[in-house]
This record gives sequence, C-alpha cells and structure tokens, in this order.
Amino acid sequence: MTAHALAQALTAAEPSDRLQAALTAGTHPDESYLDPLLERCAIEPDFYVRDMLTWAIARLPHELVLPRVIGETQSETAQARSQALHTLSKLADPRSFSVITSAHLHDADDEVARAAWRTAAGLVPYEGREALAREFAIELGRGDLTVMRSLSRAFVELDEAGVPALSAATIGEDGLAARHARATLRLIEDPGATFVLLD
Repeated sequence: MTAHALAQALTAAEPSDRLQAALTAGTHPDESYLDPLLERCAIEPDFYVRDMLTWAIARLPHELVLPRVIGETQSETAQARSQALHTLSKLADPRSFSVITSAHLHDADDEVARAAWRTAAGLVPYEGREALAREFAIELGRGDLTVMRSLSRAFVELDEAGVPALSAATIGEDGLAARHARATLRLIEDPGATFVLLD
C-alpha cells in the first residue's frame, strides 16, 4: 500500500474500514506512512481508530517519529495535541517529558489536559515528581467526574510524591478541590478503590 492509498483509505466512511487501514499500516510499517497517519490523528472522530493510528505510528522508527510527534504537541488543533501527547506515552521515551509544558497540563481542552497528565505522570523523572504534583494540584476540582478521575489516576502514578500537594489542597478554600484531593489521597492509599467524592 502506498502512502497515498493509505491516506485515501483513512477517509473511508465506515470506521471499520478506517480501522482496517490503520491496522494494515501498522502491520506493514513504512516510513512514508507517517504523514497520513499523523494527519488523520488530528481529525479522526472514532476512539478505536485513533488508538490504532497511534499504534501504527509507534511501529515506525522512533528516531523518525519522535520529532514529528513532538511538533504535533504544539498544533493549534486540540485533537492533534491530545493524540500527540497520547502517542508520546506509547513511545515511552524519557527525553520527551520536557516537551510537556505547563500549557499542556492546564490546556483549556479537557482531552488535551487529560492526555498531558497521564503522559507526564508516566515519563516524569523521579526527582521531578513533587514539582509535577504541584502543577497537577492546580487542576483539582476541574471538570466532570471523568476528568477528575483522570487527574486522580495521574496522581496515583506519582505515589507518595503527590501527598504534600494533595494534603495542602484538603485545607484550601476551594471546597470542590479539597474534596477531590481527599478522594485522590484515598486512591493513593488504595489504588483499587472506586473514585468517589465525599464530604
């Protein structure tokens, strides 16, 4: 399959056809596929297809992929940023932690922020965990339960390094942030617990 044929296949009306195209691209990786895969990441509406696109990208040589994906984290398109951050988590290259900026962690788009939290928590060097936890703490109480749960799970990745920032938030003036912090502390104590906001 040529890169042009892949680009065409990724515009198919049926998600199952687009999924198959991405699967084929990943099964038979070719460096020429990177452009159409990245371009589709920015606009693909189906979650499962997006995940397959990420897998196909990660199958290509990392020295080729990494700088391109890093570039996408600065895109003006929110979905391009979120998918690029998600892809960085799959590439798992510690060097890419520095690419995740405060702007990503506090992005106005929930999906970008969630991807940034998850990726940063997985890539942060040991000595940077407490500083990252302080950045995370700014977002306590943000969004609906799904968004809050995502932030809490990122805190769990930081383990004990997140406790000081969370403990400080429990006595802060923001009542919702305090409840979120308490719920997160419970998850750090018991990662298998259900995320529940309690007074």
